[in-house]
Amino acid sequence: MKRLLFLYLLLLAPLAKGDDGYQLWLKYDRISNASLRTSYTRSMQFIATEGSSPILNTATDELRQGLKGLLGQSIPSVKASGNRTGGILLRITPMGADVKDLTAEGYRIVKRQGNLQIVSQTDAGVLYGVFALLRQLQVNRPLDSLVAVSRPKVKFRMLNHWDNPNATIERGYAGESMWKWYELPETISPRYRDYARANASIGINGTVLNNVNASPRLLTGEYLKKVAALADVFRPYGIKVYLSVNFAAPKILGGLKTSDPLDPQVRQWWANKVKEIYQTIPDFGGFLVKANSEGEPGPQDYGRTHADGANMLDEAMKPYPGVVIWRAFVYKADPNADRFKAAFEEFVPFDGKFGSKVIVQVKNGPIDFQPREPFSPIFGRMPHTPLGMEFQLTQEYLGFATHLVYEAPLFKECLDADTYVSGKGSTVAKVIDGSLHGYERTLMAGVANTGSDRNWTGHPLAQANWYAFGRLAWDHSLTSEQIADEWIRMTLTHEPVAVRRIRHMLLRSRDIYVNYNTPMGLSRPWTGVHFAPEPWQNKSPRPDWTAVYYHRADSLGLGFDRTATGSNALSQYYPEVQKGWENAETCPLPYLLWFHHVPWDKPLSSGRNLWDELCTHFYTGADSVQWLQREWAQVKPAVDPVLHADVAGRLRTQYEEAIWWRDAWVLYLQEYARRPIPTPFQKPKRTLVDVKESVNVYLLR
Repeated sequence: MKRLLFLYLLLLAPLAKGDDGYQLWLKYDRISNASLRTSYTRSMQFIATEGSSPILNTATDELRQGLKGLLGQSIPSVKASGNRTGGILLRITPMGADVKDLTAEGYRIVKRQGNLQIVSQTDAGVLYGVFALLRQLQVNRPLDSLVAVSRPKVKFRMLNHWDNPNATIERGYAGESMWKWYELPETISPRYRDYARANASIGINGTVLNNVNASPRLLTGEYLKKVAALADVFRPYGIKVYLSVNFAAPKILGGLKTSDPLDPQVRQWWANKVKEIYQTIPDFGGFLVKANSEGEPGPQDYGRTHADGANMLDEAMKPYPGVVIWRAFVYKADPNADRFKAAFEEFVPFDGKFGSKVIVQVKNGPIDFQPREPFSPIFGRMPHTPLGMEFQLTQEYLGFATHLVYEAPLFKECLDADTYVSGKGSTVAKVIDGSLHGYERTLMAGVANTGSDRNWTGHPLAQANWYAFGRLAWDHSLTSEQIADEWIRMTLTHEPVAVRRIRHMLLRSRDIYVNYNTPMGLSRPWTGVHFAPEPWQNKSPRPDWTAVYYHRADSLGLGFDRTATGSNALSQYYPEVQKGWENAETCPLPYLLWFHHVPWDKPLSSGRNLWDELCTHFYTGADSVQWLQREWAQVKPAVDPVLHADVAGRLRTQYEEAIWWRDAWVLYLQEYARRPIPTPFQKPKRTLVDVKESVNVYLLR
């Protein structure tokens, strides 16, 4: 019996060695092309580093580790010398021809004096150059094309973690928090370093450790020591730590009677707290603030403005290098208002009144990370206030960790949108990178999709969203296709046909999801958990937390009128933008129901009426998940079997849930449209009562 058990375990052993996703895009597998590997090796016989610093040491170590894996042999480190050739030289130089056109974190990879040189003004720039070189080797670029020059378009490139001290993650779908607060600062998980490596490899230089719905506990002396321990791990990778703060901390922690930002005692409390933080963490990045939003405390509790609150923290931060990032995600529970307009109305009037260290962080769309939204009208309308971009990597409204949704096309859709604020070509990207208004402090933030799951992101292919965010924060001119191609080759496979199939899957995935979930400008059909379909939901503590508030289905039609005859939210955009959306006859179909209440029988540009067009989207979207399944099945021989099985299982669940959402929408809206489901689509096998019951069961989980 023991012998049989041993043989059984022996047979299982190879199956347990599959790719668990932990290495992300830093796998550094040995290059299979022997001639290419040989040509690389001839030019990379040693690593020479000029100077020494923790970050420069990290760059050297990363390069050695990467080359050992890719080339299959150890590359020695030697003292920098002008006499040796055939190696890689890491060099910092504050001035000279190689760096005169670079920003501090930019780098140049150049062939000179018989060596491949990675040159920057700073050690962080050298580190980014090292990762860029390794990336080019991973995707098997020819040796002659390794020369490159790059500089980040955005200064602050950060992840916002919505992690709580009790290890939960708000809108987290990949396990619990990575931060083991109860073990820190004494116990340092190796995962912290690996997290820093992954971020640095794509140019991310900051991380907000805790939830914007912030616990004051993070500002206590006990927790600042824990934060400092994380900062120590991240520092050699050029990453600074930031904290979300609770605006009521002076009352909760300081015992004051008020948190009024104009109260001298309150201002002194914050000044003392900032001083304490910098004594503990000398390179602390700064604060992120969610105030007077969804019940969080803020300056309006005392009759003050967002500018008053932000400027109080700006004053406390003045002696130090940190910044104050103030979120523009605000809206009031007004049944007669349009939530679309809220952030614009509360922030644009205060343009130019924020302190010199304040950045206003704006979500990509005016509502809340919907599968497809028009860009926020704030972009371009605050020329005297630095505006940062806030994207969401965690799939709060994109199917959690079950559904495949590659988000780079969503990010690019917003970044490439034209505000027309200074004429044609005034894109959102040019607003946030500072080139349009001359902002010195520029920011792109992403709400993290990481957790304690071994593969970091729950869905293995969701790693591509983390990767894509970092690459676009560094250079928003990159294409979704280019980023997808890099990630696939670095993470999944080099087999050409498989690369093409997976890339096509990724690029189509977001539109497939939108089609069966929220086509043509529908939004928020979910319950409070933001997952189960509930377009009939009409009871909530506030009107804008119901589904009917957004889709406004009735016997006449569907959609939210935001033109001059409705809420007039369109007036917040420049006239050229308004022209594209204000006429229902010419409004692009993806945005039609965002801005118009459309009759059910209205003929559309597709040749179908509204009802038939909606059904076409719902049905073809759900059916397209089967196409994703077939494409994924085709790449099985080229992908790690454990990873392939994981994704295949999620795609099966995705199809079931796509049908669920399709049926919920179609059966619910049919009660208003009073029209048959058009051919060739079949009527759902279940009734609306059945679907509602299935949602109720889901909510009992």
